Amino acid sequence: MEKDDIIMPVNGSDPEKKDFHSETAVSENAGVKPDYVSEITALIRSNETPKVMLYKLEDYHCSDIAEAMTHFTVRDRQKLYRVCRLELLADIFEYLDEDKAGAFLNEMDIHKAADVISKLDTDTAVAILRLTEKDKRSIIIDLVDPDIKNEIKLIASFDGDEIGSRMTTNFIEIRDNMSVKEAMNELIRQAEENDNISTLFVVDENGEFDGAIDLKDLITARSGTPLDSLIATSFPYVYANEQTSDCIEKLKDYSESIIPVLDGSNKLLGVITSQNIIEAVDDEMGEDYVKLAGLTAEEDLNEPILQSMKKRLPWLLVLLLLGLLVSTVVGAFEKVVAQITLIMAFQSLILDMSGNVGTQSLAVTIRVLTDENLTFTQKLRLISKETRVGFCNGVLLGSASFLFIGLYIMLIKKKAASFSFAVSGCIGVSMIVAMLISSAVGTLIPLFFKKIKVDPAVASGPLITTISDLVAVITYYGMSWILLLNVMKVA
Repeated sequence: MEKDDIIMPVNGSDPEKKDFHSETAVSENAGVKPDYVSEITALIRSNETPKVMLYKLEDYHCSDIAEAMTHFTVRDRQKLYRVCRLELLADIFEYLDEDKAGAFLNEMDIHKAADVISKLDTDTAVAILRLTEKDKRSIIIDLVDPDIKNEIKLIASFDGDEIGSRMTTNFIEIRDNMSVKEAMNELIRQAEENDNISTLFVVDENGEFDGAIDLKDLITARSGTPLDSLIATSFPYVYANEQTSDCIEKLKDYSESIIPVLDGSNKLLGVITSQNIIEAVDDEMGEDYVKLAGLTAEEDLNEPILQSMKKRLPWLLVLLLLGLLVSTVVGAFEKVVAQITLIMAFQSLILDMSGNVGTQSLAVTIRVLTDENLTFTQKLRLISKETRVGFCNGVLLGSASFLFIGLYIMLIKKKAASFSFAVSGCIGVSMIVAMLISSAVGTLIPLFFKKIKVDPAVASGPLITTISDLVAVITYYGMSWILLLNVMKVA
């Protein structure tokens, strides 16, 4: 092939690229999301030269390429590793799930893998290295630059649930005794390696955190302006050994895109970026979700059946015993059911409303308990509020049940009005009492577990539904026995 046969872009246009994306353009115009995975896969498997292939790949977002990689064969990925520039490959790895990134790193030549790790944000590099083969991990760490190696070891020294494990060393640091001109020169020097430049962090001669300077303020400052006048000394910060779950609320309260992380001596170790915060919140929400289901950890589609069973069985066995208790209570009211069979038809109504109210109170309480500084008075206010909400909702729904169920029994079941509204009245009163008690239980259970140092999300989730059922059954059949059989004598 002659050199002139390769058509390269002129003034931003590329005939080959236009043809390649023609289907994409049509799809976008039609309001249909383009199938980037298929396009990228087809490109990697094509006979394009590496130069043209790289040029076309750069037109895609790294997130789309990362998604496509999960659908590639090993041979496709090996080709991608060879075609991509190191910086592009590192950007793609930033968008991969950690487990996938670790597996893909194992496929690479050891030197290529070390080069990619060197270009990644330090927190991402540590997370991926934890999922690579042990022998290969040691070799990769030995091959990277000594400064990067020290940063990796620093972040790896923190446990996975500590905020320090999520920080990155990609930030700009300047000294408090610099002039504005010196600070600008230091910014330019460090910006070659660090791209988080919107905020500059200031330290004293001992490396202790002194505050932060907004990039705009530094750029617009006159050369004679004292640097001290630009420093925001009330800038938010966290400590590296703090638990991520404890820091999330603090981090969410600030609109800063980057927050410094300090060690126990108040020295600046790294920063938490907005992306780190989003990932932390997402992870915590995922953990809370599975805890509310009574699981010890998240599952995925590829997890073995036996492993999933081990996660689910413990609480299911506990709930089985509690379920037997509920059945035993129902059996104790056989006399009531035998004399007024109709009440069985409305048992599920009371159980459902009781369970729903208990779950709502549980969700609110778990959310409030994320505040570690909650006082005893605030807890009492929470219990009072949830109980009142449950009672008021119970009155409204119980009144509606009294009216509509009474009419239903009288008109559809052809029963006498006195009997119909006696039964619906019992259902309405039972609903009020059951919803009142379930609201209180849904609030008190997580507070109790929090008090005895047990994770309320893990302990409360599986229990609340069964306990609400128990409350509803006792309330409903108890009220039926008292009101219908002993007070009204409708049997």
